[in-house]
Amino acid sequence: MKKIKLLLLTVLLPFLLLANDDRPPVSYNFLAKKEVQKFITMMVKKYHFKRSYMTSVIKSAKLDRDTLARYTGKYKVGTTNGPWERYKAHVLDKESLRKAKKFKKQYYSTLRRASRQYKVDMNYIVGFMGVESKFGEYTGDYNILDALATLAFNPNRMKKFFKSEFKHLFLFAREKGYDITKLEGSFAGAMGCVQQVPSMARKHKSDFNGDGKTNPWDIEDCIGSIAKFMHKNKWRNGHVVAVPTKFKGKRFTRLKTSHRRTLSTKTIYKAGVKPQKPFNESRAYLLKTRNTTHDDIYMGGKNFRVLTRYNNSTSYGVAIHLIAQYVK
Repeated sequence: MKKIKLLLLTVLLPFLLLANDDRPPVSYNFLAKKEVQKFITMMVKKYHFKRSYMTSVIKSAKLDRDTLARYTGKYKVGTTNGPWERYKAHVLDKESLRKAKKFKKQYYSTLRRASRQYKVDMNYIVGFMGVESKFGEYTGDYNILDALATLAFNPNRMKKFFKSEFKHLFLFAREKGYDITKLEGSFAGAMGCVQQVPSMARKHKSDFNGDGKTNPWDIEDCIGSIAKFMHKNKWRNGHVVAVPTKFKGKRFTRLKTSHRRTLSTKTIYKAGVKPQKPFNESRAYLLKTRNTTHDDIYMGGKNFRVLTRYNNSTSYGVAIHLIAQYVK
């Protein structure tokens, strides 16, 4: 039975605790699809895989109905990325925050080394590790081949993305010498303690423990991978990430909130939003997390956008930020 908790997406996808509907994968003839045959031919010609290997692997893939249901029809909150209350319940609860401090203490020397080498804040690395896999405890038990084959070759709102990831899965498995049929991860094909889809696992790999291998399931390699990611996305040490604010009322509707576009601080202040800590950038991402009884509003700096480039979600970035603040 598959019961797990992500990233989340990593792409997203921080909630490996999201339970599925208990429908196991079923046998399915992917090879009967013309686009699958075209895919096999492309992999043979462009990447020099043996046709017999490609055919054998894809023949073994099953249809994961639970995974497909998350990406078909109208988007429903909680199917591919959790609502804010779920983040609070599963990654910002007392036990998770206790584990965050324990993790920082246990891996402090590795975190400090990553911080110095890549010029990033170690506390945000801790935040990533907490949100993505509860510090390596929940890395997923979906068969990645089944999940990505299902999403690559059946209609869904992210089919193009998943078809590309299916290609990267074969390349990743070959590079690492892994049995592609045995890999496990999230319902979206994300792997390891920082929940990387295959393309991310290839792009942001790190041998931070110095054993000559890059391993998405190794804690030290994951610390190095996240630090490398933050550095590549222009993290600026010492600069603001996000600050809490005050505003009148329980719900905020005066301005459009988003982690994708900024507003001038002048516009934000005019709307009655007052930062509770110094905010020294001229523009800010106005961020809203919706609680059961009220909204919380944050002003985010350029560093906040770095967090959401890993998973395109305000709640995701705020959760990482709050864990980081807690363990400082």
